[in-house]
Amino acid sequence: MITPRQLTDIARLAETRGVDYAVLTHLRQVYPGLYFTQCMDDDINNIEPVLRGAGINLYLVSGRQHCLNLTLDLHAARGVVLAIAEEETVDS
Repeated sequence: MITPRQLTDIARLAETRGVDYAVLTHLRQVYPGLYFTQCMDDDINNIEPVLRGAGINLYLVSGRQHCLNLTLDLHAARGVVLAIAEEETVDS
């Protein structure tokens, strides 16, 4: 299970320090037993993030049915995907 407070703390860290190997390693140390990975936000389809941040969106990973999949269920979550969101540009 992941709490809303943990999600907020994870997003804040990612927004401040960015998302790289060192940040993922730090998160794994702070939250032992949780799975952390990163990707680009446009790599994820068909599900909304559980938390939108400044340049980063968080998605939850469930391990139910012996297969990793994305979920919106905080109680089923066993990990977090930190998805880097590219800022949209508007043509003038």
